[in-house]
Amino acid sequence: MGKPTGFLEIERRDRGYEPPTARLTTWREFVRPLPAAELQQQASRCMNCGIPYCHNGCPVNNLIPDWNDLVYREQWKAALGALHSTNNFPEFTGRICPAPCEAACTLNIDDNPVTIKTIECQIVDRGWEEGWITPEPPARRTGKTVAVVGSGPAGLACAQQLARAGHTVTVFEKSDRIGGLLRYGIPDFKMEKALIDRRVAQMQAEGVLFRPGVHIGRTVSVDDLRATHDVLVLAGGAEWPRDLELPPHNLSGIHFAMEFLTQQNKRVAGDAEAVAAPLGSLSAAGKHVVVIGGGDTGSDCIGTSNRQGAASVTQLEIMPEPPVRENKALTWPNWPLKLRTSSSQEEGCERDFAVATKRALGSGGRLEGLECVRLEWSAGADGRMRMSEIPGSEFTLKADLVLLAMGFLGPHHDGLLEQAGVAIDGRGAVAASVVDYRTSVDSLFSCGDMRRGQSLVVWAIREGRQCARAVDEYLMGASVLPR
Repeated sequence: MGKPTGFLEIERRDRGYEPPTARLTTWREFVRPLPAAELQQQASRCMNCGIPYCHNGCPVNNLIPDWNDLVYREQWKAALGALHSTNNFPEFTGRICPAPCEAACTLNIDDNPVTIKTIECQIVDRGWEEGWITPEPPARRTGKTVAVVGSGPAGLACAQQLARAGHTVTVFEKSDRIGGLLRYGIPDFKMEKALIDRRVAQMQAEGVLFRPGVHIGRTVSVDDLRATHDVLVLAGGAEWPRDLELPPHNLSGIHFAMEFLTQQNKRVAGDAEAVAAPLGSLSAAGKHVVVIGGGDTGSDCIGTSNRQGAASVTQLEIMPEPPVRENKALTWPNWPLKLRTSSSQEEGCERDFAVATKRALGSGGRLEGLECVRLEWSAGADGRMRMSEIPGSEFTLKADLVLLAMGFLGPHHDGLLEQAGVAIDGRGAVAASVVDYRTSVDSLFSCGDMRRGQSLVVWAIREGRQCARAVDEYLMGASVLPR
C-alpha cells in the first residue's frame, strides 16, 4: 500500500470527455486521459484491502491493488506485467468494460471508488507507447493443432494463450475482418479498430494464423476442420438477436441494431457503400429514430444516430426506471441496479421507461410511427415482478427508423452447431462446463458468449483464457497456463 492515507486525502477524479459539440463531428475516441502525475494520485487512493472485493468483482480477477501500488510508485512496466498476467487485452476492457470492479471497490460504499478502469487503460496504453508490449512466441512447438472458430475476445484470448503454450493455432472468422463484435458491434468512437489490428499483428508474430472470410458450417464443413486439427474450439459468440412483433411487419424502416452498427463501422473502415451495405444502406440522417432496448447496444445506436445527423432520437425501455442511487446495504459489492447515463445518451436522447411497443404505423410500405403503451410493474403471488398495461395510457411516437437493440438469445443453431452435433443447454447455448469447457463431442470445446450466452467482453476474455488451459491440459496431460 503506497500511501496509507491516500483515500482520505485525495478526491476521486476520472477521465473526461471532449464536449458533445466536438465529438459528434468525428468517429474517433473522445476520452481525455489523465496526466501521469494525477493518475499516480488516483492509484494511491487504493486501500489494498485485506479482502480486495475488486478481485471478485472483476471477471478476469485482475490484480488491482498490486498494479495500483506499482503505478503510484512509478513502476509502470511492472504494473503492465501484473495487468497482463490476468488479462490479454486490457486496452479493450479499459475502454468498453462497465467496470464491475469499481462497483465492488470498498470505497464505493460512499460512491467514491478508485478509478480502476482508467488506471488499467492508461497502463496498457503507456505500454504500447513505450514499446514494452512485444510478441511472446513459445520457446518450443508441441506439434498439436487447434482451430478456433470466432475471432471475438473469447476466441482471441484462447488463441493467444494456446499459441504461447506452443500449439499451432488457426483462427477462423466468417466476417471479412478479425475481431467479432469488437470489430463490428462496438462503434469506433468507443474503441478504435487500430487497437484490434495491433493485437492481431502481435499474435501473428507469436504464430497464430488468421483466416477471415471463412464461414465454418458453410464454406468449410466442421468435419473437414476436425480432420485437419487435433482440437476445435467453438467461440462464435451469441449473435441471434431478440426480435419484436410489430404488426404490420411489412413496413420498411425496422432493423436489428447490428445491421445498423455494422454498416457504419464498415464505412469508417473505408469500405465503399456497396461493400458496407450490400442489401441497402441504413442511415439515421434527418430521421426520427426510435431505439428499443436500454442497454449498451441501444446506447451505441444512439451515438451512431446522432453522428449521422438524426432529427431526433428516442430510447424505449420495457423495464421501469431504476433508482438514481442503489441501496448499498443490499447490493454492495455486487453489480447494482441503478440509473446510468452513457456518454451517447448525454449527447442527445429522450429516454422513456416502462413502455411497450404495440404496433408499427405507416403507409405505402414505409414506417411513420409507433403505437406504444405504458406499463405497470408489480409483484405477483410468487414474488416475481410482472408487467401489465395501464388502461388509457396509449400514445404514438413519430418514427422513420426503428432499431431493435433488445439483446441476444444465444448462438445461431444452424450451420456450425448443427454440423458439430454438440448438446445445447436450456438457454440455447452450447452445453459445456467452466471446469473443462468440453462439449458433448470429443475434442470440441466452447467458450465465451457461445457457451454462456450474451455477456461482457471481460467475461469472454476470462472464458477464452480458461478454455485455453483446458485445451492445453487435454492435449498435453498437464498445463502451466493460468486459469
